[in-house]
Amino acid sequence: MDPGSSSNLPDETKTRPRPGPWPPRIEPFVPRTDHNPNELKSWAKRTGFNPNFSGETTISVISEREAEPEPPAGGLDLEKGTERRRPGSPPKAEIEPMLGRRRNNGMEGREKQDDVNASVNVNRNRNGNGGGAAIAPAASDEDSKKDGRKFDDEVEINMFSESPEPENPPVYRSPGLKSSLTDKPGYASLIPYGVQHYLSLAGSLVFIPLIMVPAMGGTDEETANVISTMLLVSGITTIMHSFFGTRLPLVQGSSFVYLAPALVVINSEEFRNLSENKFRHIMRELQGAIIIGSVFQTILGYSGLMSLFLRLINPVVVAPTVAAVGLAFFSYGFSQAGSCAEISLPLILLILIFTLYLRRISIFGHHIFLVYAVPLSVAIVWAYAFFLTAGGAYNYKGCNSNVPSSNILLDSCKRHADTMRHCRTDASNAWRTAAWVRVPYPFQWGVPTFHFKTSIIMIIASIVASVDSVGTYHASSLLVNLRPPTPGVVSRGIGLEGFSSILAGLWSTGIGSTTLKTENVHTLGITKMGSRKALVVGAAFLILFSFVGKVGALLASIPLALAAAVLCFTWGLIVALGLSTLQYTQTASSRNIIIVGFTLFISLSIPAYFQQYQPNSSLILPSYFLPYGAASDGPIHIGNSGLNYALNALLSLNMVVALLVSFLLDNTVPGGKQERGVYIWSNPRSPDMDPSSLEPYLLPKKISCFFGWAKCVGL
Repeated sequence: MDPGSSSNLPDETKTRPRPGPWPPRIEPFVPRTDHNPNELKSWAKRTGFNPNFSGETTISVISEREAEPEPPAGGLDLEKGTERRRPGSPPKAEIEPMLGRRRNNGMEGREKQDDVNASVNVNRNRNGNGGGAAIAPAASDEDSKKDGRKFDDEVEINMFSESPEPENPPVYRSPGLKSSLTDKPGYASLIPYGVQHYLSLAGSLVFIPLIMVPAMGGTDEETANVISTMLLVSGITTIMHSFFGTRLPLVQGSSFVYLAPALVVINSEEFRNLSENKFRHIMRELQGAIIIGSVFQTILGYSGLMSLFLRLINPVVVAPTVAAVGLAFFSYGFSQAGSCAEISLPLILLILIFTLYLRRISIFGHHIFLVYAVPLSVAIVWAYAFFLTAGGAYNYKGCNSNVPSSNILLDSCKRHADTMRHCRTDASNAWRTAAWVRVPYPFQWGVPTFHFKTSIIMIIASIVASVDSVGTYHASSLLVNLRPPTPGVVSRGIGLEGFSSILAGLWSTGIGSTTLKTENVHTLGITKMGSRKALVVGAAFLILFSFVGKVGALLASIPLALAAAVLCFTWGLIVALGLSTLQYTQTASSRNIIIVGFTLFISLSIPAYFQQYQPNSSLILPSYFLPYGAASDGPIHIGNSGLNYALNALLSLNMVVALLVSFLLDNTVPGGKQERGVYIWSNPRSPDMDPSSLEPYLLPKKISCFFGWAKCVGL
């Protein structure tokens, strides 16, 4: 018997660790006995999981067959904590099975998931004396004997060892989160954090009416009223989403997804030559179309159909579709901003300086320049424009800035009409005509009108809005340290968004309501304030401000060139955030590259073909509205005027073409689930999922009892 054996030592010695050689021996891995060792292998066969990082990178076997110095026992450098590798070879990457992505050791903000990590078998195969460590050896003993030798230090990552089935993707942690979703910080923190969410959302809540209402023939007073109405609806629907929807800290409001379809309706041939009550006629048409499209979206969500639809919607579909929403307005953006370049260019530069060069500057622990880039820039340049106006920079002899450009003007004033309208800060009459107190009410401009051709357009727009919201839900859940929402939670959120858009149609905002992705995700990522209560407090202020007519009037007096300049930045951010959805997939996959690249190109090219047909109207549209006149003048003529209108309109919209093409290609071109990002996007609820990880998504007990009729309100 070995004299160093523990059986020959006193009892008190047995309890103390015996010092041994350095580095210490690595004992064989003992598999866990409470799991079926075939579960992971079965899961991999069912899902087609590929342990490779991407289609171009393979991490499987590291063989060192050349004569090298004797490695330390176990083949591991325990001081550095890494496997020994050949000189010049790239560092070994750690694979996350559910994502197929590299993960650096020590990376902050990402916690290891014990129930997801694949187990590895460590065997000693150096002539039976425990010299080298092999992880699932690539070659069997018989294969090695054929070559007349055994290879030392053969290391292979075996993804099919004993491990529970990792059906749940790893949860990404947002470092430094100040408040979690369910936290209830004091009002000293809630009020400023709640208000800042809405200040960062000024681009959607304020600037959309500045584009739409003048195009509809509305007055400055009507612009102010529409802005106030949007503030009210946004506040109400945000509170509803916090209690009845996904319960994520997301703001609901007017969406750019609905802007392009609304502009198509506004520029229809039947409305171009209207001179009397043009605004009311168009608003009633938009109300009816939005209500019909929203009813469809509500049914899609609460019926459970969205859960089935999610199986076909993956990041490869969402990324180009959302990006196309921002690209749809390239013809409008700088063409309007350039009408007053002396204030629009400084505004664009100032926003870029704040968001890029001054983003790391912190004042009292707050990244002021990054969070408030848009409102700060607008305030500074707006003041600059005020001094230009007061100083007489836009005074032209015999010209009146308050005379609409549609009126008969002096020949000497015609060329200055647009400059005065877009640059002067006193060109708007909203402040003078708006009341101090005004309560927005349903059907403010009449009873909605319903037509098949416009309703079809808004139904398709609601589908695009649903796809956009799916990406928002996943992105925001990761920012607040939650598991991605289950299909039931997503369906519940889509159903409530449809109901929110119904309210928007009834209150006559002129545009549908949905989750505001761009600014929402941007603000959450910067402020680290994930409390839903903060958004509820901010929404209460929004409702309060909507009753003050002068607030809407003040916002309506922003020069149009300033609004267009801000939207140039906002629309570009939408494109970037849309493409960032590809992070859930294998971005190096040639399949995904081809699908996304082709989709983006064709989503610009096909609408350009439809938009080249000039309107058959004596009233010439402005150049920046020509792309939205294809509904009445497009090339499709199949006998039914309403169907012609709908098809020409839909195929002239970039986002619709992008959704159709990407949806078709992603669901017909063969590709693994890991390659397509299915593990994150449409992951079903696992039986072994910790219920506490999904508790923040649960409806309050007093509310859930009223949703028993809906099939998807659960998890």
